[in-house]
Amino acid sequence: MSDSWDVVDLLAEIADVGRDPVRGGYSRHVFEPAELELRAWFTRRAEQLGLTVEPDRNGNIWAHWGEPGPGTVGTGSHLDSVPGGGAYDGPLGVASALSAVAGLKADGFVPVRPVAVIAFAEEEGSRFGIACLGSKLMTGAVDPAAIAARADTEGVTFAQAADAAGVDSAGIGRDDERLSSLGCFIELHVEQGRALTDIGAPVAVASAILAHGRWRLAFHGEGNHAGATPMADRRDPVVAASAAILAARDVAAAADKPGGGVSARATVGRIVPVPGGTNVIASRVDAWLDVRGDTDPATRALVAEISAAMQIAAGKEGCRTEIIRESYLPEVTFDPGLRDSLRAALAAVPEFGEVPVLATGAGHDAGVLAAELPTAMLFVRNPTGVSHAPAESSSDDDCRAGAAALATVLAALAG
Repeated sequence: MSDSWDVVDLLAEIADVGRDPVRGGYSRHVFEPAELELRAWFTRRAEQLGLTVEPDRNGNIWAHWGEPGPGTVGTGSHLDSVPGGGAYDGPLGVASALSAVAGLKADGFVPVRPVAVIAFAEEEGSRFGIACLGSKLMTGAVDPAAIAARADTEGVTFAQAADAAGVDSAGIGRDDERLSSLGCFIELHVEQGRALTDIGAPVAVASAILAHGRWRLAFHGEGNHAGATPMADRRDPVVAASAAILAARDVAAAADKPGGGVSARATVGRIVPVPGGTNVIASRVDAWLDVRGDTDPATRALVAEISAAMQIAAGKEGCRTEIIRESYLPEVTFDPGLRDSLRAALAAVPEFGEVPVLATGAGHDAGVLAAELPTAMLFVRNPTGVSHAPAESSSDDDCRAGAAALATVLAALAG
């Protein structure tokens, strides 16, 4: 095992774990082999650093510096990815936290308040469909019985996957003991956008997260033979879904005015026809809709308009639709006092000075925890602006700047 705690070297250690030869990038899904290998890596590295490592009841992993107790300064991120995701989304925050703690220990810093590095489970929701699942279970934002019964595309339930990974599924749910121990939580994350590139800064502090949610769409038609069914006699749910997706795009595009400070985003990134044969008219199409907006009312209004447009589009093809909400989070405004503390700590370091403040359209575990305790985020520059794709990037210098910024704020909060 390497003795280096440089964040770039830490990321290099896991660079071959979960590579996706078909999609490119990485596919690291909760409780599957690649993600389990990363969990083992995190545990080994944290123990090598002298931290006390323990899993919680919801599949999250905690690595404590100091005696666990009230007022703990939490930091970290997640290890899982979207299918074919980038190298930095999640692991950068975990590796930076380990690097920051190592640097502070090397400098002789002794925290007055305990510090915990946390690797959250299923942040992306790529296996079981619920984003930030580990933090939502911990805060009681989702029903543990419903989560236990959720199945992945292979029919494996969350309960089965968790039990196989050594997490007792009978114990999942709100964890008041863990929540009460945290005094605050700071998550470092690669920027999902290119605002920092445009303004020429390596690091920013977060202000807010857009309201966002996910809906499962089902388009029901009539399965039939591709060659024996005249075009006029078809009730094809693939055509209905296609028209509905275009309608959703048009509704969101009409409302999205970034130059005017208005964000309205709608995306369908997953479509599954049933039964899925080349020479078969499908009987049903399942699709998943992601919608985001600046505020809770604006997002709900956008969803209502998209739903109406989808139903009209499907009706024209003789199909019917079901729209079922799977998850939702209203807009999050990060704790202003904690945000200002981070900026003040960084302003005292000439390397950083007055760091910018940015909002984000991406969800994070810090956003879930914000309903329970003060949270904040640091963003690290991503020159391509691309995320959730192999082209996601960050320079070695910027990664190191992010880890140094995190060490600075941890010292200020825990000292």
